[in-house]
Amino acid sequence: MNDQTPTAVERAEKLQGLGCKRKRVEDARFTQGKGHYVDDIKLPGMLFGDFVRSPYGHARIKSINKDAAMAVPGVVAVLTADDLKPLNLHYMPTLAGDVQAVLADEKVLFQGQEVAFVVAENRYVAADAVDLVEVDYEQLPAINNAFKAMDENAPLLREDIKDKMEGAHGPRKHYNHIFNWSVGDREDTHKAIESADVVAEELITYQRVHPCPLETCGCVASMDKVNGKLTIWGTFQAPHAVRTVASLITNIPEHNIRIISPDIGGGFGNKVGVYPGYICAAVASIVTGVPIKWVEDRMENLTSTAFARDYHMSGKIAATRDGRITALDCHVLADHGAFDACADPTKFPAGFFNICTGSYDIPLAHVSVDGVYTNKAPGGVAYRCSFRVTEASYFIERMIDILARKLDMDPAEIRMKNFIRKDQFPYTSALGWEYDSGDYETALDKAMKTVDYAGLRAEQKANREAFDRGETRKLMGIGVAFFTEIVGAGPVKNCDILGLGMFDSCEIRIHPTGSAIARLGTISQGQGHATTFAQILASEIGIPADQITIEEGDTDTAPYGLGTYGSRSTPVAGAATAMAGRKIRAKAQMIAAYLLEVHDDDLEWDIDRFQVKGNPEQHKTMAEIAFAAYNQAIPGLEPGLEAVSYYDPPNMTYPFGAYICVVDVDVDTGVTDVRRFYALDDCGTRINPMIIEGQVHGGLTESLAIAMGQEIAYDEIGNVKGSSLLDFFLPTAVETPAWETDYTVTPSPHHPIGAKGVGESPNVGGVSAFSNAVNDAFAHKGLTHTQMPHDHWRVWKTAEKLGLNG
Repeated sequence: MNDQTPTAVERAEKLQGLGCKRKRVEDARFTQGKGHYVDDIKLPGMLFGDFVRSPYGHARIKSINKDAAMAVPGVVAVLTADDLKPLNLHYMPTLAGDVQAVLADEKVLFQGQEVAFVVAENRYVAADAVDLVEVDYEQLPAINNAFKAMDENAPLLREDIKDKMEGAHGPRKHYNHIFNWSVGDREDTHKAIESADVVAEELITYQRVHPCPLETCGCVASMDKVNGKLTIWGTFQAPHAVRTVASLITNIPEHNIRIISPDIGGGFGNKVGVYPGYICAAVASIVTGVPIKWVEDRMENLTSTAFARDYHMSGKIAATRDGRITALDCHVLADHGAFDACADPTKFPAGFFNICTGSYDIPLAHVSVDGVYTNKAPGGVAYRCSFRVTEASYFIERMIDILARKLDMDPAEIRMKNFIRKDQFPYTSALGWEYDSGDYETALDKAMKTVDYAGLRAEQKANREAFDRGETRKLMGIGVAFFTEIVGAGPVKNCDILGLGMFDSCEIRIHPTGSAIARLGTISQGQGHATTFAQILASEIGIPADQITIEEGDTDTAPYGLGTYGSRSTPVAGAATAMAGRKIRAKAQMIAAYLLEVHDDDLEWDIDRFQVKGNPEQHKTMAEIAFAAYNQAIPGLEPGLEAVSYYDPPNMTYPFGAYICVVDVDVDTGVTDVRRFYALDDCGTRINPMIIEGQVHGGLTESLAIAMGQEIAYDEIGNVKGSSLLDFFLPTAVETPAWETDYTVTPSPHHPIGAKGVGESPNVGGVSAFSNAVNDAFAHKGLTHTQMPHDHWRVWKTAEKLGLNG
């Protein structure tokens, strides 16, 4: 070997493959303002749409007068439900098997509901005309308390389905009832609870919050009447699914619909579903023959697009006197708003809530969920979590802490006592999930040692004694949270959306000169797909990541996939990428064998080349193989070097983590200072540690927002009380603490590269850690549980109730 020959280490470094802290390739254009978003799209002759929205939470529409609006110069059309009815487009199917009004038909069911769609030459004219549409309403009583939705005298909300007592998920027991879903052994669970030594019981509410992405929802729809093709650029987290739904709604053949997701400024689940704005823009373009743009403002996004959470969880957890958990029971009242538009797999109307046994070996469990209609915006999206997993994790982590208080045990000790052990994996839970792998004791032990948990508890004891002596007005709280998330939806055998199996895809094309393009069925909203998917491929096919282009979001070029949400990109699309890369490598091996005049089995793979076993000087690099694939006639082998993989995972993946939060609560002001937050994540194989760290930082910031202030609240007549960023808490650098991140590595045994996903994990674990810390601060004063969000006012009220302030 001469001095010019790169070493194996140098070749590996050049690849920038798995494990490399490769800088995000997307950032150069974003930081220079070169991103290309929906609102950047400008087409010849384009018109603009805006909505007339209901000021009432529940009201009957007596009449709509368009005349004044139509008289405004520049207004082209004002659409109402009556205009959509002949097209059978006044209702659209939801992802949950319900139907939702595109434009309100006879009644409005939530404040901000779409009533009319104004089309004008520019958005300013459209906004002026919106104010001139005269709608005569008859206000009706509103229901905004899920516990009253099924009262005997409750107002009937959904008149369109009042006589339909069979829903998409079984019988409805009330006109405002949507479904009941249950899983587990109810009878044996209840028997175990009745005979238990100790039972802790609590109502745990996870308030209604909103994903609130930086970019609001919007689209540009353009119907080409010459070729009959409808193109829609939009903020879509699942472009192919949107195309299929659009075809079903409009009856336009699917091959004549093109969906393009350009750059997306955050999604967090908010951009999974189909909104009336998309339908109205498409209809208006079909009617007018020109492109129509619709982009909502911030207030519209907060009040009318898909919410998250709004789960009221009544739990009972049973244990022996020494802290061994014997049974868990939970009933959930799920507030779905005016329409059931939850983005959940078909077989799981309550999402994956049955992961609520968490990280614990609980022998008996039962869950029952009742969904109800209320006069709130519809939705129920997975706000930076897999379907309802954050609610489930928050429930079990609060219940574990409540049980620990009742048993007078340390919260970390009771967790250790009940963990699923390493040698129990793969582990089937009492509620049916098969956990793929885990090492929970190692993770929590590492976390406790790193933060000096014993020292913190000693300091807390001293703080409480000082508080009782009147020497301090602050109480120290330590929140321990351990979560197991279920991500990677999913196996077609049990996961689909509207009948579409939740597989994903990757198509790779190697060019003659040794560069490559990979197209995927996912779409990035800031996760760094262009960086990390190229790294997966670099390790699989031996081409440097810098020479691999990742392309997503165009249904005319990308293979069919189910999109990006619920941390499914790495577990599913990442697996598809690795499998497609291995198909490429298998063909490359045959080509290399032909060129080196040896049998395929005489070759071994080494970073970026195939070399003859025992004689590494005889080799062919992937660049040489690529050129030969297009220029060397190999008998019996078709030219080119391309592959496609549609990956249906055999199981979900189960990332986990141990989080510890330390807070100081001022009982006189309710101000909570986060002194320290330590987050240990185990996401299996780590593709890019720097991107993982960024994902964890972002998710923890969102969990801080949810736990400490975010809430979309309604008053008794249906007015939204969190309709702007003056009322809805988004942390800035001022409120956000420094995050300490750490990790262990427990690869998934069934994923091609052992990766599990991490993007949602910090939101799942972080919320519980913050809430446990605040509750822990008051635990010695007799507090069992206080509901989120833990803003200054609520924390002050808690202190007042306990007689601590003033």
